Amino acid sequence: MKFTIQQITDSRAEEVLVKCCDSQAAWVEKVRKVVSAQNTVGVYKNGAFYRLELSDIYYFEVVDGNSFIYGNSDVYVSHEKLYEFEKQSQGMAFFRCSKSMVLNADKIEYIKPSVSGRFEAVLTNGETVIVSRKYVSELKRLLGM
Repeated sequence: MKFTIQQITDSRAEEVLVKCCDSQAAWVEKVRKVVSAQNTVGVYKNGAFYRLELSDIYYFEVVDGNSFIYGNSDVYVSHEKLYEFEKQSQGMAFFRCSKSMVLNADKIEYIKPSVSGRFEAVLTNGETVIVSRKYVSELKRLLGM
């Protein structure tokens, strides 16, 4: 079996390619588990521990020192700090939208200007999130505006 790693500079172009015969199909499952573990975060809800896919997260917010992760309709507790989540989600569509929140740009349905240079981002689940004026330029860059 041949194993090759090629380092690239653009993290958005990362990919995993597995070529194997049927006798090596167990490797596919092992690689899938390794790759998916890098794209999940540990969260708690009602005392139970879950692994949540980063792509299912709408936003990560810190309120009064407590970290919360918001999904489509569920709210989870996280033990991660905001900067840790920001680092883990780097290279994806997440960006800092305020001092206490990281937002998934892929979950934005539309945006509209608000007061004092801020923007309102309406998410696909109907929630509205405020993007501070300090972070509006990053939002526009991610959305290709």
